Amino acid sequence: MIDDAIKAFLDKFKPPEIKVPDFSGLDWKQSTDRLRQSFHRASRSVEQDAPLMAELSTLAVDGAEGALRARLYTPMGAGIGPGPGIIFYHGGGFMLGDLDSHDMICRRLADGSRCRVLSVDYRLAPESRFPAAHADAEASWRWAIERAELIGMDPDRIAVAGDSAGGNLSAFIAQEMNRTDGPLPAFQLLLYPLVQFADIRAKKLPFQEGGFFISPNLFDYFRDGYVERQTDRMDPRVSPLFASDDDFKGLPPAHFVLCGWDPLKDEGKAYADKMARWGVPVTIREHPGMVHGFMNLTAVSVPARDAIKAAGEVVGRALGALS
Repeated sequence: MIDDAIKAFLDKFKPPEIKVPDFSGLDWKQSTDRLRQSFHRASRSVEQDAPLMAELSTLAVDGAEGALRARLYTPMGAGIGPGPGIIFYHGGGFMLGDLDSHDMICRRLADGSRCRVLSVDYRLAPESRFPAAHADAEASWRWAIERAELIGMDPDRIAVAGDSAGGNLSAFIAQEMNRTDGPLPAFQLLLYPLVQFADIRAKKLPFQEGGFFISPNLFDYFRDGYVERQTDRMDPRVSPLFASDDDFKGLPPAHFVLCGWDPLKDEGKAYADKMARWGVPVTIREHPGMVHGFMNLTAVSVPARDAIKAAGEVVGRALGALS
């Protein structure tokens, strides 16, 4: 069963429906603006029990074609740097989300892990299409490694993390660094990641699966909004599940958080299995009553808050911030 608090929220808060079968004549700006407004209302909140940060700062990091906004979270107990850190990429189908929509996730992740968290605001579609977000993710990752001391992080103890589309960017970074002999993350935290951007309509979806944050129509909308050419849908950068076997050998350890009511759950398990087959240490935590994107609903769900903290503790132990 879906978590009662989450279900009550989803029943009350409905996003604009995407019903257009052919997006060729769609007004992308108008439709995306409406979705962004809904996502803004659903995911931004002020919570009385939000963890206090020792320091919170906004800075500019390198993107592929210019500076990107980023926010650095230093939790209580992180100590004087350099120490373990997390580079975080937000979800939203490559079209929604920003630093504020995922502020509470990053606060709770920093608090749970006792690690500094750098949240990166990459370019979004339809203004910037594939591979813009992936190019920004790689550029910002390399920036963080090269300037780790500046942000209080030990370059040998930096994890990459993200939810949904941000999980896609995180998996991409790990694979791309593996392909190019670049600086590998020490760990991957993949929160209900999007690991293939080809199709989910071929699956038989259980009743109510998906909810507010993802559905077959939204999947198609995000995919076509970000990936213009159909031939690019299988590109391993945007569909890391379909990467060659060599791209999985030597990947850093990973922890997956998956949801029981999520059309992307099976792909997440398949990705974890593929990593494990090549000897990559993998752990999975599934939340049976949760829907895709549930970590954005901490304002209405205590289990969502607990889930972020638990995921943070996994990363903290992996990086040596927690015993």
